[in-house]
Amino acid sequence: MILFQDVVDESQLGEIASEEKTLSVIDLIFNGGTGSIVIISVLFVMLAVAMYIYFERLLAIKAASKIDKNFMNQIRDHISNGKIEAAKILCAQTDSPVARLVEKGISRIGKPLDDINTAIENAGTLEVYKLEKNVSVLATVAGAAPMIGFLGTVIGMILAFHQMATSGGQAEMGALASGIYTAMTTTVAGLSVGIIAYVGYNHLVNRTDKVIHKMEANATEFLDLLSEPA
Repeated sequence: MILFQDVVDESQLGEIASEEKTLSVIDLIFNGGTGSIVIISVLFVMLAVAMYIYFERLLAIKAASKIDKNFMNQIRDHISNGKIEAAKILCAQTDSPVARLVEKGISRIGKPLDDINTAIENAGTLEVYKLEKNVSVLATVAGAAPMIGFLGTVIGMILAFHQMATSGGQAEMGALASGIYTAMTTTVAGLSVGIIAYVGYNHLVNRTDKVIHKMEANATEFLDLLSEPA
């Protein structure tokens, strides 16, 4: 019986030890002190801003990429039949960057082709600026978040080694280890936010490039239409 009791006690001690070694994200954040809490809070705010910009731009780019397949055919028919006003009305009723580029070109019909091309290019630059609005913020978050997280880790390490220096060599290794791995939490948070923002930024850039390609293709088709002999 005594032997069995000793085995039970050892198993209970093992369970207690395993429970003590369990890490909690909340504990890691709050055990890091005021500096860690402030830096983690800043990183969470940056993550929220990055996620908002990503989904807002993604919806805007998705809406801009929707182009009616018959749009250019209708424009071609209207212009071929001399129905310039009908073509302008169709462009005004179609809410897309391509429609606005074509509308700008239609408004310049009668002028030299180079002038029409320049007007379309200027309108295209404005549309690209609208598509890329606030996307650069994602790039800033992707670069700044890991650096802010590393700053928190450096501050935590300084405090841990300062504790070692001021304790006269009597500092407990357990306390030092706890301070060090808690300090590393800010780096993990910073890298996580940076990776998310980096992936989101590149995805938006890729989607924007596809919309720009569609705009260029339709603008070229419109200019070719004007170049056709009557």
